[in-house]
Amino acid sequence: MESRNRGRRRGRTNGRKGLIFLDRPGFGQLGTKCIVKANHFLAELPEKDLNQYDVTITPEASSRAINRSIIAELVKTYKERQRDYKVAIKFVARANLHHLGQFLAGKCADGPKEVLQILDIILRELSSKRFYMVSASFIEAIPVTEFVAQLLGKDVLSRPLSDSDRIKVKKGLRGVKVEVTHRGDVRRKYRVSGITSQRTRELVFPVDDISTMKSVIEYFQEMYGFTIKYTHLPCLQIGNQKKANYLPMEACKIVEGQRYTKGLSERQITSFLKLTCQRPRDRENDILRTVQNNAYDQDPYAKEFGINISKKNGIRRGTSPSCSMLKYHETGKEKDCLPQVGQWDMMNKKMINGMTVSRWACINFSRSVQDSVARGLCNELAQMCQVSSMEFNPEPAIAIYNARPDQVEEALKHVYHACMNKQKGKELELLLAILPDNNGSLYSDLKRICETDYLANVWARNTVLLDALSYKIPLVSDIPTIIFGADVTHPKNGEETSPSIAVVVASQDWPEVTKYAGLVCAQAHRQELIQDLYKTWQDPVSGTMSGGMVRDLLVSFQKATGQKPQEWKHIACTVVDSKICHPTEFDFYLCSHAGIMGTSQPTHYHVLWDENNFTADGIQSLTNNLCYTYARFPPAYYAHLAAFRARFYVEPDVPEKGSGGQRVAGETCGVRPLPALKENVKRVMFYC
Repeated sequence: MESRNRGRRRGRTNGRKGLIFLDRPGFGQLGTKCIVKANHFLAELPEKDLNQYDVTITPEASSRAINRSIIAELVKTYKERQRDYKVAIKFVARANLHHLGQFLAGKCADGPKEVLQILDIILRELSSKRFYMVSASFIEAIPVTEFVAQLLGKDVLSRPLSDSDRIKVKKGLRGVKVEVTHRGDVRRKYRVSGITSQRTRELVFPVDDISTMKSVIEYFQEMYGFTIKYTHLPCLQIGNQKKANYLPMEACKIVEGQRYTKGLSERQITSFLKLTCQRPRDRENDILRTVQNNAYDQDPYAKEFGINISKKNGIRRGTSPSCSMLKYHETGKEKDCLPQVGQWDMMNKKMINGMTVSRWACINFSRSVQDSVARGLCNELAQMCQVSSMEFNPEPAIAIYNARPDQVEEALKHVYHACMNKQKGKELELLLAILPDNNGSLYSDLKRICETDYLANVWARNTVLLDALSYKIPLVSDIPTIIFGADVTHPKNGEETSPSIAVVVASQDWPEVTKYAGLVCAQAHRQELIQDLYKTWQDPVSGTMSGGMVRDLLVSFQKATGQKPQEWKHIACTVVDSKICHPTEFDFYLCSHAGIMGTSQPTHYHVLWDENNFTADGIQSLTNNLCYTYARFPPAYYAHLAAFRARFYVEPDVPEKGSGGQRVAGETCGVRPLPALKENVKRVMFYC
């Protein structure tokens, strides 16, 4: 790496509260030149100005849909109605396309946002009329019985729901709009407040002031001539608890176009990932097909403004820097390894610093895994560790213990105390847990109990967590260096009272920089900026921000450490830093590893601060090297993993008693602190 002076390289002010981004110091030159395809399409723009207008509609319309209709028809749609609308159009500004050209040529630092916004509106206009746009997951407009079957993943028409099923259905349907289907053309809509605890065949209600009771089945038959078939299912509750109305599930359908704000199930997530996991050629064909279907050459709005969009995706020049040579132990058959296409294995290699595992145990929570299979798995693990230069005791501290998934805490206590008694007070170094395929909360329960409770020394992976070092890469820095990674993760949709989790990890082992200790903390719900930033740097815990948050981060870092931070981000074996990148700022795209499935997505890195005066090749090589320093990813993603793990430590909310038992979104409540991690857990990469 080239020698660097200690001067701080500054960039231009980007207009966001005086925040300074770095100017690009040049372009990467190292490595083999290559040609890559990008999902970017060339847009030819007219050499003329675009006018911007402010539109005011009086009286104010109740929805965006009405606004669009008014603008499209200019009162024509509503001329037969009692209310007329006045549309006032006022000239605001003229957007100069020459400014955009200057920006793309690198002659000015600020991108003309107004011009880009106008172009975006023009190109989206036709699509917005063709398609119904929902910016989040939405609920399919299907019969409620079919929705319930999909939600539970089983047939619900032939057997009643269990108590746990009923809870899931109530949570999934609460707040959802449904329309009735048993009244012919009359499709009244209602919002579901819950479901009944009784089956439909058991439900009765008063029909007059003298408390004459009638069953739901009789009422629907007499009033609508509708025969309820699935009387074993509960009814939907409409209205409040005191005056609830009942609707049979089979007589209701989900209203289309509703956002789904709750978390997706594991099955839904798996299906979604399978759908999006495409090979590069298939993904490219889908993109080209979408551009073809958009037919920009026939778009009347694009034509009117003189905009032409190419039908071919862009061909861009990139570089493939040489992958770092990985160094292994001298006693192995292979002492070093050059990754091919970002991939390598441990065959014929030994770890640089193989640790010792003397006391370990195994708990089998899966009924489908027999004892002989579990023993074979443990034996193979021990043999593999020994071959890789770890001293691994082939015999467990106690025999493999079998337990049910609902006995997590009891099983852990039994194994812990049994091992302590047999090993004369010496704690376990490794605990293996065999989980069933559908383990529900078992995994999170294991992590929460083992890492924050009495099993302070028990983890579920050996190489990372036992402080071993598999390999080394060439020197990252020639001076003592700490590399930080930080992240803030937020709860799933629908979890309105759960805190956000802030995490920082920091390297401990210069010059290798392969071991990262981490600290976690809870903060206010969906708070992007890490709270008490100066305090958390002293802990030290921090976060990396972008935009206006970066200045606060830099000031707090300087207060806590007496220095200013360097912003590291990740890199790949293929780098693109021109054409599709910012014209003047220091950014690049990097794809360091080949994905196991589908198309690998390159990461976009933007250097926010640099006191080292890195060249483009220097920062790109450093980032790429960090991707190869250990089993997973560079520091920023280590922080993400730690935050994901800390989510398991959050105790689940207990529903409040009373009507609904549900808190209002955004309700102010104190942030519950996370359980404290044991000191010996903090020092290792427990989150891997």
